[in-house]
Parts: sequence; C-alpha cells; structure tokens
Amino acid sequence: MGKIGGFKEYNRADESNVAVLERVTNYNEFTIPLSKDKIKEQGSRCMDCGIPFCHSSCPLGNLIPDFNDMVHQEEWESALQILQSTNNFPEFTGRLCPAPCEKSCVLGIIKEPVAIENIEKNIIERGFAEGWIKPQTPEKRTGKTVAVVGSGPAGLAAAQQLNRAGHTVTVFERDNAIGGLLRYGIPNFKLEKGIIDRRVKVLEAEGIVFKTNVNVGVNFSVEELEAFDSIVLCGGATERRGLPTKGADSKGVVQAMDFLTQQTKVLYGEKIEDQVLATGKDVIVIGGGDTGSDCVGTSNRHGAKSVTNFEIMPKPPVGRSESTPWPFWPLQLKTSSSHEEGCNRNWLINTKEFLANEKGELVGLKTVEVQWKITPGQRPELIEKEGSEKIWPCDLALLALGFTGPEKTLAEQLGIEVDIRTNYKATNYKTNVPHIFTAGDMRRGQSLIVWAISEGREAAREVDLYLMGFTNLPTKGNGDLPAL
Repeated sequence: MGKIGGFKEYNRADESNVAVLERVTNYNEFTIPLSKDKIKEQGSRCMDCGIPFCHSSCPLGNLIPDFNDMVHQEEWESALQILQSTNNFPEFTGRLCPAPCEKSCVLGIIKEPVAIENIEKNIIERGFAEGWIKPQTPEKRTGKTVAVVGSGPAGLAAAQQLNRAGHTVTVFERDNAIGGLLRYGIPNFKLEKGIIDRRVKVLEAEGIVFKTNVNVGVNFSVEELEAFDSIVLCGGATERRGLPTKGADSKGVVQAMDFLTQQTKVLYGEKIEDQVLATGKDVIVIGGGDTGSDCVGTSNRHGAKSVTNFEIMPKPPVGRSESTPWPFWPLQLKTSSSHEEGCNRNWLINTKEFLANEKGELVGLKTVEVQWKITPGQRPELIEKEGSEKIWPCDLALLALGFTGPEKTLAEQLGIEVDIRTNYKATNYKTNVPHIFTAGDMRRGQSLIVWAISEGREAAREVDLYLMGFTNLPTKGNGDLPAL
C-alpha cells in the first residue's frame, strides 16, 4: 500500500480553474494542474482496501490502488504501465469521465474520496511528456482484415485492440476528422482536439488505417464493407431526441449537438454558413445533463445576454441522497464549471409552447411548473401545477435532451436485428449476422465514454476469438502490461 495513514494526513486536492472572466474569453482548457508533489500526496491517500470498490465500479476495471501506490512511490512509468493495461485512452477519461470509481471509493464514506480521475490524467500526461507513449505494433500479422465503422471511443478502442492482436484494421468515419462525439460533441474547453490528434498519430503509427468522409451505406456501399473478414459497428447513438411541443419548428429552436458541432468546426477554420450564435441573445437550454452544461459554457463564450437552464426533474440534494447510498452512483446536485460561469438554473419546469413572431422567429417560451407523483409499482406521473404558467423571453432555445438510439441505416442494409429501444441487438457483441459485431452506444444506448472504451475492448476480444478460434486479448480488469 502507499503511505500508511496517508488518508488521515492529507486532504483531497483538486485542480483549480482559471478565473471565470478570463476563461470565457476563449475556448481553451482552463484547469491549472497540481504539482507533482501534490499528485504524489493524492496517491498517498489511497487506503489499498482489502476489497477495492473503486475498480469494481469502473467499467474498465482499472487497477486503481495499484497505480495510486506507484504514484505515491514516484514510480510514474510503472503507474503508466498499470493504467494502460486496462484503459486505452486515459487522456480522455481523465478529463471527461464522471468518475464512478470515486463515488464508490471506501474513503468517501467518511471523507472526500481519493482524486482518482486527476491522478489518472496526470499519469498519462506525464507519459506523453516523457516520451513513454510509443506505438505498439504487433509482432506478426494474421492476414485477417477488420472494418471498424465509427471513430468514437468505442471504435478507437476496438481498433487498437484488434490491431494489437495482429489483424489489419481500417476505421471508417463519416465526418471529416477522427473522434466521433469526442471531436464535435465535446467543447474544446473540456477537451482540446490536439489531445485526440496526438492519440490518432500513435494509432496510425501502430498500423491502423483511418478513412474520413466515408459514410458507410451512403457513399461507401455495404457490399464493399463485406469484403472485410469481420466488421465492428461503433456508430454511436446519434438519433437526437426532439420536443413535440407547439412551435418547435420556430427559427431559433436548435438541437444542442448542432450548436456545439458548429462551434468546434468554426474554431478549427471551417466555414459554417448561418452559424447558430448565442451572442446578445436570451438563451434557454432545455436539459440538465452534460450536453446542456456544455451549451451553457459555449453560450457564455459567445456573449449571450442571459443563459437559463430548464430541467424537468426535481433539484437533487446537495449531499448524497438516502436513496443512493455508498457505493452506488449518487443522486446528487452537480454544479459544473459552465454553471459557475453564469446560468439561471430551474428545476421542475416543462416547456408548453415555443412562441414565435410573424416571421417565425423564436421570441419566447411558455412554461408550467410540474411535480412528480410517485405511486409504488407504477410509472411516475407528471402533474402540472395549476396557475404556474410563465412566459420567458428567448431568442435561442437549445434542446439538450439526449439521444433515442442509433440510426437505422446500417441495420437495415446489413440485415441486423434491433431491440425495442432500437439498439443493435448482440450476444457477446455479435449480431445476428455472424461476422458483424457492435459495441458502444450503438449496442447499449447513450452512455459514458468509459463504457464506450470498455465495450470496444470487449468487442475486440470477441472478434479476435471469432477470427482465430482463440484470443490472447485481456478481459476486463485483467490487462496484460504493455511494453513501453
């Protein structure tokens, strides 16, 4: 274990942020890293529990006490080996993961949990800085070819694992750059795109072929795809949820992902005609999740006149709810850095109508306050509060309501069965078409980046087994330590 009693001696320390008035002037990442000594102290807080719930709650099964101990001992290279044995892309999860590991940290029962996510981020960044991250090419090729459709975290993880197994892997991405929602769904102030480009260079050096602007089933036929020995579909859950409300077709009612994608593309030099801008507008973001928070941060950087956030659910408690005790994921109020930059947050609000002028331009929203009636054994019932209707001025309404599932195009063209939620059906990641596999949000529905990486890794193992009759790829939480 690390420092005996370290959790008593040291308090949790997190990265600080650049001041709000400075950071909203640009789209750069704004966290201020801790010193190496401080990170060592944070690793020293790990109790090396007999039953480490932290890595049990991690979808990747990261060996958390092990790399914490190495950081405590300042054995950073060993910490990197341990981390990379289960996680292909710690630079993504170390920035973007909601850290279910920390919510189940045993220390969190009595004190602030170990700062696992930040330790992870520091390990991988130290690895890149020191030149320890090197391409890992297979000793020999199997002669088998695999097509991976989609270059989000699931597709990239599957591609890297299959390449390491010796297969020749080609990744198809319909957009003009690799990364999926990492690229265009996550704002730069949370993930600068050079972080993705840095990793893609490593993957290319390992032998993976990337093809962009290739939309399988549209400008690349499924017949061409069938030329590969196996196919892994990692296209994500990209069907956006709308709001079937009067006036929803007004000019100024915009899907959050369109708003965010446009901003990132413009930031990297693309010309977007009629870019949706929040500048000088009363903005209302409908939806209280991470995407809604990203819209808040982007709107503030545009120079919005006001930013308001609606959530139909009740306001969560500040502390862990009794309904979600440790080590479960807590029902708890989350205040993001974007919320801190300026946002009027409202809960138990339902949008009744989008109000437009004679030109069809959005000018306001009509809402009503609601409450939820809970009856044991029945679905919760939404009840409107009589006399609570209100008109809100609004020039731009951003719909951050999540996704309903994957697009059907590939399923229809490849003859793949879908479930009642329209996700692609698979047993052990294998669809009803024997050589076609699926992973990530396309298989499980909208989820976390850490789950996508886990799904990609597990799917790769099943593909390797299908192609070769055996596999040496690691199972979850049991990674073979890679050579540096």
